[in-house]
Amino acid sequence: MTQRDRDRLVALKKAKKGLITQRQAAEEIGQSERHVRRLLKRLKGKGDGALVHALRGRQSNRKLDEKTKQKALEILGREVYRDFGPTLAAEYLASKHGIHAGRETVRGWMVEGKLWRARRQRIDKIHQWRPRRSRVGELVQWDTSEHEWLEGRGPKLYLISMIDDASSRLHARFVLHDSTEENMRLVWSYVERYGRPVSYYTDKAALFQTAPKTPRHLTELPRDQRDPLPPTQIGRGLRELDIVWIGAHSPQAKGRVERGFQTAQDRLVKGLRVAGAKTLEQANAYLETEFIVWWNNTIAVVPASSDDAHRPLGREHSLAASLSYVEVNRSAATIRFR
Repeated sequence: MTQRDRDRLVALKKAKKGLITQRQAAEEIGQSERHVRRLLKRLKGKGDGALVHALRGRQSNRKLDEKTKQKALEILGREVYRDFGPTLAAEYLASKHGIHAGRETVRGWMVEGKLWRARRQRIDKIHQWRPRRSRVGELVQWDTSEHEWLEGRGPKLYLISMIDDASSRLHARFVLHDSTEENMRLVWSYVERYGRPVSYYTDKAALFQTAPKTPRHLTELPRDQRDPLPPTQIGRGLRELDIVWIGAHSPQAKGRVERGFQTAQDRLVKGLRVAGAKTLEQANAYLETEFIVWWNNTIAVVPASSDDAHRPLGREHSLAASLSYVEVNRSAATIRFR
């Protein structure tokens, strides 16, 4: 009998002896007067043990059997599921193997089977988050992650991601090189699908801005003495499409896309492993049909405003011209597109 049961028993015995009313007893134990009368009747017939729930100590009817537990542990013990956490493990058990168990049930199984070790939560420093933009397409964060996405099963890949600031909607693809051409190709596919966003928010890599050049014997020139720098290929393309480029001063400034990479480097890597992806094509197929679908259904949120800030392409815009690699032959004064 627990301490709570003992406290209830004291109140009921006082009511039974007439020292307090049934209403007062109900207030003490936090129950209705009707339930107090029911408990008093049970107390009279069964004694003090009447307060202990009849199912206490018995196995729940909803508890999964031992055979299901052992099957789940056998599956999660396979090499392909190494380092899976309880949440992801529960999802894969349900979707791939037909074993439907709650996250905490799977956590208990994995701890017992020594497949997971509970970690003490660390209290991070409180950070004041910047409010989201209100409309889809107002600001799109854009970055590239270099990571062992295929864990040595195939070529080295880069993940270029675009995450809408208002909704966290994801648009991404794997590429073999983090090049100007590949980044412009992703802009092309984004604009074709959603329209022209108001602005892109990126780091200040050389893909997006031209670095000032000064002679070695001179220090950096003051801003007011610098000659205007020509735009990069991406800068020129965005300008022609009337899309504003904003350079972040730190990785933390574009935290939404950075945190997205943290999630991808855990969940996406494991998904690619289970899918057996070994090539760029297989990785992009899984990314498009599985991971992005999961992300946009689970992580994405409803923006504050239902208005869409994306703008359609006008007659004056040409994706083929703006998002081509332009080479200027100064001697012949010609322009070549690739």
